[in-house]
Amino acid sequence: MNKKSVLIIFGGNSTEHEVSCKSVMSFVNNISEEKYTKHYVGIKKNGDWIYYTGDTALIPTGQWTQESSNIPCVLSPNTSAKGLVLLGESTTLIPIDVIIPVLHGKNGEDGTIQGLFELCEIPYVGCGVVASGVSMDKAYTKIIVDSLHSIPQADYVLVRKGDDNSYIKTAEEKLGYPMFVKPCKSGSSQGVSKAENQHELTDAVALALTHDSKVLIEEAITGRELECAVLESKGNIVCSNAGEAVAGDVFYSYEAKYNNSDSKTVLTPDIPEGVNEKVREYAQAIFKALGCNGLSRVDFFLEKETNRVIFNEINTLPGFTAISMYPMMMGAVGYPIDKLMDALIESADIQK
Repeated sequence: MNKKSVLIIFGGNSTEHEVSCKSVMSFVNNISEEKYTKHYVGIKKNGDWIYYTGDTALIPTGQWTQESSNIPCVLSPNTSAKGLVLLGESTTLIPIDVIIPVLHGKNGEDGTIQGLFELCEIPYVGCGVVASGVSMDKAYTKIIVDSLHSIPQADYVLVRKGDDNSYIKTAEEKLGYPMFVKPCKSGSSQGVSKAENQHELTDAVALALTHDSKVLIEEAITGRELECAVLESKGNIVCSNAGEAVAGDVFYSYEAKYNNSDSKTVLTPDIPEGVNEKVREYAQAIFKALGCNGLSRVDFFLEKETNRVIFNEINTLPGFTAISMYPMMMGAVGYPIDKLMDALIESADIQK
């Protein structure tokens, strides 16, 4: 049997570099060596691409960057020589059949690297250029989901770098305290804050603007956080049941997600009748409206007083760490991790 040559890319020069180096281990450990030949490229925080052949156990620790065997590399956009070019003592081309970008955040999940894959004409796992871009930008996501009309979402005010302070009055009148402030293009809750008053609001906006040039101020929804994993392969869409993310903090921040032992995930939450079906229905509709491919995780609020399911955001490359919801939720609907890996590789496409 001819084995497919799979290139797994991790790291990245984003604020989620460390999360990527943890997520990638699910792919390292669970992609079958009998079916696939695995190659690894780590992107350092400074943007350097490294062909990595060292001990994969060093990837989560960050020590992989220091290995003496590391070779600089680039993807070839020359479509008559598709693959990975090693820039060692002599130039070597490694043919690649499928790329798996296990990259979170800027330059990994926002359509930029997907554009490179398209130029190289190499099939890749995950959403295409446009779907990645609009899903990464929470303002554009909201505009598209608004067009669906039937799916509620939190009200918001958009702030751009350079705007005057008139947003304060607008937000206070439209949303009221408390509010949540988040960069439009940031994942893993990086740069997200809760504001209880005007002073906290201005500080939160300033913080979010260090992550992005556009910021969303959203009304606070009191309720539970539900998530739905979506898997698409060759046009067939599978949605998980709703899972619940229980924050060990005032909200599901970066620290709460990855460093707070009180945070937990519940695969079979006790939720009112009909909520699970609504979450699945909304998740699939949003996935389709944004033009997504391969995989995504769609996040919702279950409003406390009304039991309304309210859309929060979509993540086109969800975490695959040991505590991440996506692989656990897919496992619960018949896709254990090895089968999930096969399905993701089979979903790889180009020209999306």
